Amino acid sequence: KHIILILIATIWMGGIGFLDDYLKVVKKYSRGLIARYKMAGQILLGFFIGIMIVNFPDSPQYATSISIPFSANGMFEIGWFYVPLSILVITATSNAVNITDGLDGLATGLVAIATLTFGAIAYATGRLDYSNYLNIIYLPGTGELFVFCLSMIGASIGFLWYNANPAKIFMGDTGSLAMGAALGTLSVLLKKEILLVIIGGVFVIESLSVMIQVYYFKHTKKKCGKGRRFFRMAPLHHHFELLGWHENHVVVRFWIMGILLAL
Repeated sequence: KHIILILIATIWMGGIGFLDDYLKVVKKYSRGLIARYKMAGQILLGFFIGIMIVNFPDSPQYATSISIPFSANGMFEIGWFYVPLSILVITATSNAVNITDGLDGLATGLVAIATLTFGAIAYATGRLDYSNYLNIIYLPGTGELFVFCLSMIGASIGFLWYNANPAKIFMGDTGSLAMGAALGTLSVLLKKEILLVIIGGVFVIESLSVMIQVYYFKHTKKKCGKGRRFFRMAPLHHHFELLGWHENHVVVRFWIMGILLAL
């Protein structure tokens, strides 16, 4: 069941991303797919995943629980709030990866790093001996997600060969929305929604930079009559570019941040 759900999430958001890219590239609609339609697709996916987990759990005792990081077998029961949580996690992660995909190789490398971490978690969580030794919950069937993670890492590395600066191939929304949805779904299936905030910390920071920029601009415009920028440009990777960092420096340093957060 896990592998079916993760494939549905990846293909569904990949299809929505493809439609957006098709409208931009082929039909020459500069805005592509209207944002509310993308959001509707993400919410629908999160709702579907949440309902499937709640109603057809492999581990009924953990169906509506989330893991508490850095505590032995720490779980917190949230009941039917698990469905809204699934919607929030999958929608936010899909958008966060999409926002981060602004420099050659940036999102690709960060996705590979985060997926490798979740692959290790999936392997340990799906084995009774490892989960007991590490004092983490045992979720039967999650071992198959380890195979998916390795496949996704292989795809990312293969793609990165052509996506590294100067990029010959671009991810587009087809890739970024799909990979973001896959990451979010992985965290939900593995009950590591809170840990995703740390593992995908760079994605979180990139998203926050956009929100801070928009809020600060609107606040200063209302207060002073003229909007001001908190960052030189958002998302954050463009801010560092405008500070004079070379694109490769920004990408590699963000990768290093991603590795440290994953560790």
